[in-house]
Amino acid sequence: MFRYLVALIWPAGMVIIFGAALLAARGSQVVPDSPGTTGRAAGQGAREAGRHQSRRTPPGSSIGDAVAGSGKLIVISVAGAIATFGVMCLLGLLVVNHGHVIDKPVFHWIHAHQVHAVAAAMKRLTKIGDTWTTWGAAIAAAVCLSVASRERRWVAPVSVASLIVIDHFTTLALRHVFERPGPPTSPLGTYPSGGCDRCIVFYGLIAYLIWREFSGRRGAAIWAAAAVAALGFNEAFSRVYLSLHWLTDALSGLLYGGLLLAGFILAVRMVGGRAVPARIDPFRSAVKADMYPAEGPLT
Repeated sequence: MFRYLVALIWPAGMVIIFGAALLAARGSQVVPDSPGTTGRAAGQGAREAGRHQSRRTPPGSSIGDAVAGSGKLIVISVAGAIATFGVMCLLGLLVVNHGHVIDKPVFHWIHAHQVHAVAAAMKRLTKIGDTWTTWGAAIAAAVCLSVASRERRWVAPVSVASLIVIDHFTTLALRHVFERPGPPTSPLGTYPSGGCDRCIVFYGLIAYLIWREFSGRRGAAIWAAAAVAALGFNEAFSRVYLSLHWLTDALSGLLYGGLLLAGFILAVRMVGGRAVPARIDPFRSAVKADMYPAEGPLT
């Protein structure tokens, strides 16, 4: 009985994550003031698109701008990684010295209530956070974004390449400082969980860069964050369910990835400015305004 209740944690977590995203997305929707505003909104589409386009930062496509921007992005990312390293060192003192109070009871309870079929499914799902899986996904996304980007095509490749190097060596440094063995069934598991970290920071950076380039809207950001959170939850649950990591190592990995991701998002924003929501094409907006004129004079 209890072994199936443990297995139900995974779908329950997914329902909670996407249910919260649905509620947040509904709350972010803008309700029109009145039916007569439809024509005005269509008529103003071209002007709004022009204003937002004029606020975008210059393309900066020259080699000099690309080199300077890349250097600034890397410096900010390294600074964020150093700050993250300090936070994780402080947390590591607590986890390594007192984490077994929580970890050992959870390990014995889950290990005693494993379901063979669920464990087989988790062995497949946990590969989402493997090193080469996340690196491959990030590199593929960077190549596609560099081709599809309207400006600063170097941002995605430089961000992903910097992340691969920074995440790898920061994680090695943490594992050198805290040589914590994993559970008895997987002694190589260490603090923090690398799989949980990679799911958050790599897929999170991919989602942010795609959202920034093609949407920029709050509703899309909510769903993108929910997808990344679901991937992180899946990785944390699968690693703990398979007894590959202690519970505190998995939770620490999620925090670690989130802190690194925040540093890279800050770096991209400082280099490229804030994301501008995608607007309707000005020509289409003008045609639509002619077909459906406003009910009153524009103010």
